[in-house]
Amino acid sequence: MKNIVKRLSIFMVAVFAAVVICLPVHADSGKDVTILFTHDLHSHFLPSADKDGGEFGGYARLMTVIDQQKAKHPDALLVDGGDFAMGSLFQTAYATNALELRLMGAMGYDVTTFGNHEFDYLPKGLANMLNVAKVTGEPVPQIVISNYLPPVKGEENYSADADMMWFALNYYGVKGYTIIERDGVPFVVFGIFGYDADDCAPNSGMVLEDPVAVSQAVVDEAVAYCNSAYGKEPVVICLSHSGTSEGKGEDYDLAKAVNGIDVIISGHTHTTLDQPIIVNDTVIASCGEYGKNLGVLTLTVSEDGIAEFKNYEAVAVDENVAEDAEIAAMVEDFKADVEKNYLSKYGMSFDEVLVNNSYKFDTVSEVYATQHESTLCNIFSDAYKWAVEKTTGEPVDMAVTAAGVIRETLPIGDVTVSDVFNAASLGVGTEGELVSVYLTGKELKSVMEIDASVQPLMSNAQLFASGVEYSFNTNRMLFNKVDYAMLRKADGGLEEIDDNKLYRVVTGMYCGEMLGSVEETSFGLISIVPKDKDGNPIDMENLADYVVKDTNGVPVKEWYAIAAYLKEMGGQMDSHYADTDGRKVVYSSLNPTKLFNNANKFTYILLAVIATIILVIFLIVRAVLKRKNKKKNK
Repeated sequence: MKNIVKRLSIFMVAVFAAVVICLPVHADSGKDVTILFTHDLHSHFLPSADKDGGEFGGYARLMTVIDQQKAKHPDALLVDGGDFAMGSLFQTAYATNALELRLMGAMGYDVTTFGNHEFDYLPKGLANMLNVAKVTGEPVPQIVISNYLPPVKGEENYSADADMMWFALNYYGVKGYTIIERDGVPFVVFGIFGYDADDCAPNSGMVLEDPVAVSQAVVDEAVAYCNSAYGKEPVVICLSHSGTSEGKGEDYDLAKAVNGIDVIISGHTHTTLDQPIIVNDTVIASCGEYGKNLGVLTLTVSEDGIAEFKNYEAVAVDENVAEDAEIAAMVEDFKADVEKNYLSKYGMSFDEVLVNNSYKFDTVSEVYATQHESTLCNIFSDAYKWAVEKTTGEPVDMAVTAAGVIRETLPIGDVTVSDVFNAASLGVGTEGELVSVYLTGKELKSVMEIDASVQPLMSNAQLFASGVEYSFNTNRMLFNKVDYAMLRKADGGLEEIDDNKLYRVVTGMYCGEMLGSVEETSFGLISIVPKDKDGNPIDMENLADYVVKDTNGVPVKEWYAIAAYLKEMGGQMDSHYADTDGRKVVYSSLNPTKLFNNANKFTYILLAVIATIILVIFLIVRAVLKRKNKKKNK
């Protein structure tokens, strides 16, 4: 009996020892590290209304959630993936007071990077913002960017703006990457700018270098340094303003191509991931725009620095979260500054109610989703036409806006000045300004064709117009989808569009630049050349010369045109916007009459190609049959 007990004891000890030996190393020596993150905040200091009547975001509430997570994870990093500016009235102090960076500094952000909208106020605006942020002496986040820098002397497009930018970057202390140590764990954090982000910042003055090549070089250099300095691998975090789309996208490609990145915080596409994407041992995480969530990502790091994914959560920031008193007070102070230094020029206040709205308008995602007429976008284009006619006393034939410049919808209930600005905040060099140019009737139809043909390829290119009505068949030939187009006159009547006549067109500066580049981006298939009232082509670099101004020389802003138009309604949203009015009809038909009515050269070319293919097939078949008949006759 004693021998049995003794043998059993020896066996149990052996089993226990084996279990201990076989346990993964990180079970005993591993350390959990947490990364808190946001991206695409877009100056949304205040909460926004959601479609269900609740609220999301707001920096004071976001601060509360950050503090809650830091109580659980005291050594957590707090980082941001870019586009921290542009999207609310607070952006109007971007270049003068650097409100975004100062507020992020007060909230304890460790690192952020640039997004394309940081360049909306042009190189001078960004340089001024960086200089002001540094001069305040207040805490501000480290900025990292590795592949998007100004040209140096001797390079193409080098200018005085580049010198100004270099000074500001160096003065602020912008780096390609930074190394932060927390509780013995080194973190390498670097910034990357994507191709689409660069396309969305045509006036940045910066030079885009290949994200993959630069990322690999940064990772190799930083990892080698950390191995030497710390004796272990660092946790490598890429703050990428490139984006993901339906589980793929530029950041997916980046992770797949570059070895050694542990985490990509993916901004730019406003994506919310319920679970991260993991590819090539890289965790890609996105938590949504406007601070609606705080991303919480936890890794387990072994003693030699090898990181493994452990947990991810997008913590909601909504009306159920209490506001942090200190951040709320800062926001209120900034709000008062904006009213005094900006809104007072327009005789408006931040929370002024313009109209009460009873109708549910499209959300931004709904505007993008399909080709359709939108009541929300009808308001915008109608407002542009109304405002310019009122300001100049001259008629406008067509006013147009694009899906890509619409940032938010208008809420049900009271619509304030702030709501309108948030919805129409994009601009080039300043908040969006309206420009007035002339197009021929043929080009007017081409604008409609862009809407019909380009939107399926580029959803932000969907257009919405006032002063015209048109229809298109989605089954028709590309660049020949529009089968009906007329002018809508002020009295409600319709007028034929004369291909050779000049028509006055109003749009925002951002959209105007897009229309001006149509010929290049369509490989010459569609030509639109904005002109002055005498028909002379406009140099698109001087488009700012055609900004609409009032009698005091004050530019007419897109947001102000909408706000003034709503205010003119007398307190209640015009019932005209309860539904669409048929100005854009989208349909699908395979009826031959619908397919070939008003055909243009693109359809004729297609028909010629099809006829040629049929003829070739016929000739081949006939030749084969002749050969067979000859063999039979033999």
